[in-house]
Amino acid sequence: MKTFGFAGWSGSGKTTLIEKLIPLFVKRGLRVSLIKHAHHSFDVDVPGKDSYRHRQAGASEVLVTSSRRWVLMNELRGVQEPSFEEQIRHFSPCDLLIVEGYKFAPIPKLEVYRAETGEGFLHPKDPHIVAIATDTKVETKLPRLDLNAHEAIAVFILGHLKLA
Repeated sequence: MKTFGFAGWSGSGKTTLIEKLIPLFVKRGLRVSLIKHAHHSFDVDVPGKDSYRHRQAGASEVLVTSSRRWVLMNELRGVQEPSFEEQIRHFSPCDLLIVEGYKFAPIPKLEVYRAETGEGFLHPKDPHIVAIATDTKVETKLPRLDLNAHEAIAVFILGHLKLA
């Protein structure tokens, strides 16, 4: 399983870019999975549904399954968040694991940069960033990719991972 990350500040366009890239990878016959790290409380469950009620009652894990999908929800209940390495062990085999978030994970990453976020660059402090995707001119020694050139970004990533 090859792993490739996307790092950038909130509002930089990571999710939108990944959404455009996944079909390009799948079209090439790759099995793609994704892990998204959220820095805030989130919930994928709906209040009032049985699974939500079971979690609220105190269940540590709730697995919901159907003929189309399954999901396992794990409540940490005060336990430390598992490490990146521990989390990726949950994945079934795939060709490409895309990582959104985990800015400082030791994996090859593309920095997604937009000046309008008002934030600085990540790559000067992260040796794992291998290129920058942006819609503005930037001075860098790293490869600079046009944020809107999705096919070119896909080709770069596949080449970097030797999946092309």
